[in-house]
Order: sequence, then C-alpha cells, then structure tokens
Amino acid sequence: MTDKKRILVVDDEPDFAALVQNNLLKAGFEVDVAYNGVEGLEKVRQQPPDAIILDVMMPEKDGYEVCAELKRDERYADIAILMLTAVADHVTSTRYSHFDGMSMEADDYLPKPATADDILDSVRSLLNMT
Repeated sequence: MTDKKRILVVDDEPDFAALVQNNLLKAGFEVDVAYNGVEGLEKVRQQPPDAIILDVMMPEKDGYEVCAELKRDERYADIAILMLTAVADHVTSTRYSHFDGMSMEADDYLPKPATADDILDSVRSLLNMT
C-alpha cells in the first residue's frame, strides 16, 4: 500500500491535463485523469482520490455540476476540490464567472492559466502538506 496522495485531474483539454499530470507526478503524487465531468464522477466512484483538480467548462457535465454533486454526497464531500477555469475574472454575466466559482463548495479556485507552482501550492495546502 502506498502513502502517496492521489489526485484526479478532470479537464477536457488533453494537453493541459497532461501538463498538470506531469507536474503532479514529478512532485510525488499519484495522478489519474478524466476528460469530462461524467468520466470524472465515474473515476471518483471507482477509487476516491484525496483531491480533485476540476476544470469548470467541460462537455457533458461542467465542473460546477460535478463539484455540487460530490459535495452533496457524504461519501465524497470531504474530497478537496480545486477548480480551474479560463473564465476571465471580470465576467459577471454568465454562470462561469469568478464569483460563481467562489460561491461553489469548491475548496479553492484558480483562474487559468495557473502556473504549475500555483496548482502545486494549492493542492499541498488543501491536503495540509505545507
């Protein structure tokens, strides 16, 4: 059995998901990837991770829906969720605004493009590894 923390990256952009995955692997995490919200939920149910890095705008189920579904389920409510989105901070007229991200039950929220260090710092903080 391993004591490495497991992270699930859920993002519909394969290049970005691979970049985040590689940085997390280099930092010593176990990493799994899903490319949409439905696949992400399936992977959580199969093997709950310690934390999830969750894109907001995705096909099938967006990050807000995934986050809300997980936080409503007592089996998964304690999983740390870091939401990432390319939505501009000044956008307030859509459900994908920074305000909406912060009002979700996510544990942290970073705008894209987030640096590898920002993502690692957030994950470590969420997992009390700082």
